[in-house]
Amino acid sequence: MNHFREAACLRRILVCVAMALAFARVSAQEAPPVGDKPFAEAAILLQLSDRDSAKQSMVLDVANNLIKHYGDPELVDIEIIAFGPGVELYFAANEPALSERIASLRVSGVRFVVCQNTLDTLARVRGKPPELIDGLYYVQTGVAHIVERSRNGFTLVRP
Repeated sequence: MNHFREAACLRRILVCVAMALAFARVSAQEAPPVGDKPFAEAAILLQLSDRDSAKQSMVLDVANNLIKHYGDPELVDIEIIAFGPGVELYFAANEPALSERIASLRVSGVRFVVCQNTLDTLARVRGKPPELIDGLYYVQTGVAHIVERSRNGFTLVRP
């Protein structure tokens, strides 16, 4: 009986070590820069905390519409912060069309930010971290990031 407890304990330790190694890559990413668009007339932070694919699509539409409205990607500073169920927008297994939309917005200077606390929770629940798309910025706490950006002049929009 003691042997089974030791094996279970060893499995838990191995899972923790694997998660720590996976998150070492994540933790090395820097938070998104502020003010990297000196000619921006507006700074917009789009919040995504919903799993609903229609809301995820709407957030991407809003970012695209803002770029069109300002006439130049350099005239609007846009970040999309995903936390809670909203991080599913960034899953690598999503349909290719969604990844293409994100890549197109990234080329226009939109920054995509993900909550590390949410990722940690998903890793604990699933036993491994989710596989995400490339090019994300990681912040420890999504809501705290919203508060900080709001203090720095970003307008929060939750489509």
